[in-house]
Amino acid sequence: MSTAKPTVTPMMAQFLEIKQSYPDALLFYRMGDFYELFFDDAVAASEALDIALTKRGKHEGSEIPMCGVPHHAAEGYLLTLIRKGFRVAVCEQMESPAEAKKRGGKSVVRRDVVRLVTPGTLTEESLLDARRHNYLAAYADVRGDGALAWADMSTGAFHVMSLNAVRLSPELARLAPSEVILSDTTEPETLKLVSETGASISPLSPGAFDSTQGIKRICDVFQIASLDAFGEFTRPEISAMSALIEYLEITQKGKLPLLRPPQKESSGGTMQIDAATRRNLELTQSLSGTRKDTLLSVIDRSVTAGGGRLLERRLSSPSRDLATIHARLYAVAWFHENTRVTEELRKTLRKVPDLDRALSRISLERGGPRDIAAIRNGLEQAEAIQATNFEGAPDLITQNTHALRGHDDLITLLNDALIAEPPVLARDGGYIATGFDDELDETRALRDEGRSVIAKMQAQYSELSGINALKIKHNNVLGYFIETTATHAEKMLAAPLNETFIHRQTTANQVRFTTVDLSEIETKILNARDRALEIEKRHFQTLTREIVAKAPEISNTARALAEIDLSASLAALARAEDWSKPKVDNSRMFHVTGGRHPVVEQALRNQGSTPFIANNCDLSDGSDGASIWLLTGPNMAGKSTFLRQNALIAVLAQMGSFVPASDAHIGIVSQLFSRVGASDDLARGRSTFMVEMVETAAILNQADENALVILDEIGRGTATYDGLSIAWATLEHLHDVNKSRALFATHYHELTNLTAKLAGAENATVSVREWEGDVIFLHEVIKGAADRSYGVQVAKLAGLPAAVVERARIVLDALEKGEREGGGQKAVIDDLPLFSATPPPPPIQTKQSPAVDMLKDIHPDDLSPKEALNLIYKLKEASQT
Repeated sequence: MSTAKPTVTPMMAQFLEIKQSYPDALLFYRMGDFYELFFDDAVAASEALDIALTKRGKHEGSEIPMCGVPHHAAEGYLLTLIRKGFRVAVCEQMESPAEAKKRGGKSVVRRDVVRLVTPGTLTEESLLDARRHNYLAAYADVRGDGALAWADMSTGAFHVMSLNAVRLSPELARLAPSEVILSDTTEPETLKLVSETGASISPLSPGAFDSTQGIKRICDVFQIASLDAFGEFTRPEISAMSALIEYLEITQKGKLPLLRPPQKESSGGTMQIDAATRRNLELTQSLSGTRKDTLLSVIDRSVTAGGGRLLERRLSSPSRDLATIHARLYAVAWFHENTRVTEELRKTLRKVPDLDRALSRISLERGGPRDIAAIRNGLEQAEAIQATNFEGAPDLITQNTHALRGHDDLITLLNDALIAEPPVLARDGGYIATGFDDELDETRALRDEGRSVIAKMQAQYSELSGINALKIKHNNVLGYFIETTATHAEKMLAAPLNETFIHRQTTANQVRFTTVDLSEIETKILNARDRALEIEKRHFQTLTREIVAKAPEISNTARALAEIDLSASLAALARAEDWSKPKVDNSRMFHVTGGRHPVVEQALRNQGSTPFIANNCDLSDGSDGASIWLLTGPNMAGKSTFLRQNALIAVLAQMGSFVPASDAHIGIVSQLFSRVGASDDLARGRSTFMVEMVETAAILNQADENALVILDEIGRGTATYDGLSIAWATLEHLHDVNKSRALFATHYHELTNLTAKLAGAENATVSVREWEGDVIFLHEVIKGAADRSYGVQVAKLAGLPAAVVERARIVLDALEKGEREGGGQKAVIDDLPLFSATPPPPPIQTKQSPAVDMLKDIHPDDLSPKEALNLIYKLKEASQT
């Protein structure tokens, strides 16, 4: 007895065949108005999206899990899945069901994957942060030489850089790519390093990284005969670019974005900032992983999306090129001085849409009428800005204004063709302006005013025939027809009217006719809606072709608008916050007068707290200054804030911004290192102290004489003498070997004696005052060393129980006394009574000033001016007793 094999439906056979090519992606399988998911894809997606999991038929005896999402709302679901680490293969219907039937009654609608959606290949406006780049990167290693290529599909930016494995981590931290492409033969160490950045890893076969084939691949994309047109590239650089382009071809199914020619970057062109320092300084991302309370969030006054992305890029990559820095500072200074021009300019810039991303969507055939309108509106505003009076502006501004012109023909075309506010989707129609196409206007009239068109024809035919009783009617059998009585019909059947009116039907009382024009109008009316959409689609394709043909010029305009916006916004920031233009040169100067921490200052202002206390910092070489400041003082006094604010001032100055200080002279900082704050790295089995030592080791092994190093509480995570010895040796190494400019904060007061031996080190402290056992923080950095740490007083402020605070005082006094008298710690500890044996602390007796007693008996309303003045003198005298 034979058992029949379970049959697979044609539709399910098609799904399984397509799914076989995308085993690592969720397959969004288009079925009518839904994207359906089946089998394991459905189970995973239903859980990730929190949607219902159902069943559809059986496969090999088991029920098939299924879930689905509406195609018109797919973008939101895609974003959720991408954020949760999934990749999605979008499978569309490539023909209509009617077309499929022509191939046979049981033919399945032809489907194919049109796009593989991954974290680094997003272009949809709703899936991206308008003010951040979304980079896709590729790392190649050719016999020990490495290179990193990266591109933003949504803007067309394309860059490449040679770097070794040591530099890979800092560069990935700088770029923060969403996705990194690696060869599937990549060493485990590199895989681990990339995975720690949080980027999604996409493996490709080694063939994608072949540099010989890569040259042809790159030339084909940019339609050039030789790669020399773009400059000289190393084999690893070609390999990385080749892999990135190959991945885009795979994921976009051959529809590549409009990539700009690759720009070669040098690892020495920007200030080197490692991942730990970026994290500690919270430049673009806070420790909690958000944009809030970062330096970027505080300084971002840009009014365009392109300007916002450029600001993040500049802040992440402060320049080391003096000419570049000066050009940017001059541009900001010009806008700072020309307030009226800047304000009017920023009003216009606010109307500029995101040109780069609209252009990218159009080039990938994912754009809509609103993207075309964005191009039109952006170019119009560019023309308006170009007409601004930039007299006396520096080169950076004038060069960018030149890139704003030359779009007159395209603007005219788009203005003539498009309505003011077009819909998002082309399929909705209604975006081509009236008067642009006579045929379209006529078709719309038929669609919208069919009755009035027929009424006009009826009047024309009545006049032609002389029969007022003539009517044009409609039924489902004949469609539109002309009807008249049998008496009048004889006239219409005779010459010359029979040349126009064609007999169709005779009934008992009426005769029916048609005409060639009426038949044509009937067809047009019935097909008017579809015909109008077809005509609009044709114009849409023409307009997009015109835009793509001008893509390089539009990209240059977008880049110029971003540059102008950034310079103007930094000027607006400087005016609003009273920032000053720094002096930046190739010296080893680091002299800041009245420096402030911009994030803390804003937080204090928002809280309505006391104003931020500005402080000076001088790490300059020479007899008047030291290269290293050894900073002491209690916790909560502001040491960490002081360290960070000076690092941020260096970053801001070298990105080309004014700085939060009354004056600043910054010698180019080649590297910025920060060891501030501490946390466990439990995932890698590292304690707080181990993390601290790893980061400190990286600084001591890499920092050069042009580096700026800020270190906070080195050695605090271990035993006192161990920590002191590590801090001591670290300070000596920084001074003697690295020769870096540094701020070194510590609680080890013993280190203050080192300044007498280290010529380039100097003591500084954050001043405090004591009042009746409490500590008052003045937040003022002064020369000299702290005499104590005030730890017990700070503990009291933190809210420790009074008994604990008093016990701590007793232990501290005993330990300090034992230290002075040479009794040793063990002897002191042995002599101390236990906590339970210690009597409770007496209530704190606060001495009341005689002035307070005098005030109790004063009635202000009864005092004459002279009596009030005499009282002030008495109160002052009493307060001093």
